[in-house]
Amino acid sequence: MNTIDLNGKKAIITGGARGIGLAIAQRLLRSGATCTLWDRDAEALHAAAHTLSDLGTVHTIPVDITQPDSVKAAAEATFLAMGRVDILVNNAGIAGASKKTWECTPEEWQQVLQVNLFGAFLCCRAILPSMIEQAYGRIVNIASIAGKEGNPNASHYSASKAGVIALTKSIAKETARSGVIINCITPAVIATDILKQMTQEHIDYMLSKIPMSRFGLKEEAAAMVAWLCSSECSFSTGAVFDLSGGRATY
Repeated sequence: MNTIDLNGKKAIITGGARGIGLAIAQRLLRSGATCTLWDRDAEALHAAAHTLSDLGTVHTIPVDITQPDSVKAAAEATFLAMGRVDILVNNAGIAGASKKTWECTPEEWQQVLQVNLFGAFLCCRAILPSMIEQAYGRIVNIASIAGKEGNPNASHYSASKAGVIALTKSIAKETARSGVIINCITPAVIATDILKQMTQEHIDYMLSKIPMSRFGLKEEAAAMVAWLCSSECSFSTGAVFDLSGGRATY
């Protein structure tokens, strides 16, 4: 399980206090990385730091990734704590309300875009220049199969994740010769607390689309992310890695 070598690497994981983010932190720490968790929930960050304390060095920084000043301050604090950043995992995200597109309020629609897409942009913007300067970096964006297929009653979420896929591809082309590699993963449904934001009808719909007839495990997502964060991932950039139990057909 721990053959991936991240010894000495310094990582940021957004939304790292719970769910997939916490599982990614556990996996990266076990592979030798130092991790800084960014999350807007200070209490959950404190609990996560306690949970992870036996695995390695963990820093935590409360941050609102939708606010440029908050992201800038978090980046400065991270560089102060770790010295540099080799890995950025843009994991923070929200599902939003399960509604028909025309039933969403502008505020509900915009909030999902702000967290899932604008937040990923702000984090890349804050960290990329230092990665380019050191001629090394790995960025992994957590997108979704919804960004490829478009889930009904989730147009805001689907659009935001399609945007994350396109953002990944654009940055990858801009940095292709810099030593920075950026990819994204497109899970179907991973069993985390985000399901609590969805109706049972929507959950049942998503499960019905998965040929394996089960949801993914956060540990499975963490395993894929760990490889994408490593130096072994050296000729894949701007790529989209499916984690869908057979749902993805292209």
